[in-house]
Amino acid sequence: MFDVLVYLYETYYRPDACPDPDVLVKKLSAAGFEDEEISEALGWLTDLAETTHGFSDHHPQQTAFSFGTRIYAQQEYDLLGTEAIGFLQFLESAKVIDSIQREIVIERALAVAASDFSLDKLKVIVLMVLWSQGKEPDGLMFDELFLDDEDAEPRLLH
Repeated sequence: MFDVLVYLYETYYRPDACPDPDVLVKKLSAAGFEDEEISEALGWLTDLAETTHGFSDHHPQQTAFSFGTRIYAQQEYDLLGTEAIGFLQFLESAKVIDSIQREIVIERALAVAASDFSLDKLKVIVLMVLWSQGKEPDGLMFDELFLDDEDAEPRLLH
């Protein structure tokens, strides 16, 4: 699923640049992605749009940047881990994401609920949340989001 998401990010610089769902499925199949992977990624993106819409409806008066401390539930901590939580705090303190975007990232990470969840996957989720909202991180943050943790070299995208 994450390969499909990265491909969409690279290929369509804005979500509104994506073709209709039927055409998109055909293009992703032609690019070599499996049907199950495509379906999972597109379902995840649909849920991302619903989550984003839900947060904006339920928290319209919340300020963009909260000055409180976020306490993570055990389920969140177990999935994300210390490194990913620290990375989220870093992004929020650097004003790359706000508190509402942080909550959307956490919700979308929990939706994946993979046993092999990693910081790299969290970085893709952050990019997709920003991409879905038409926001792009600055160059330095973009590089940080695409650094490979193992060798600290820029990750090669498709």
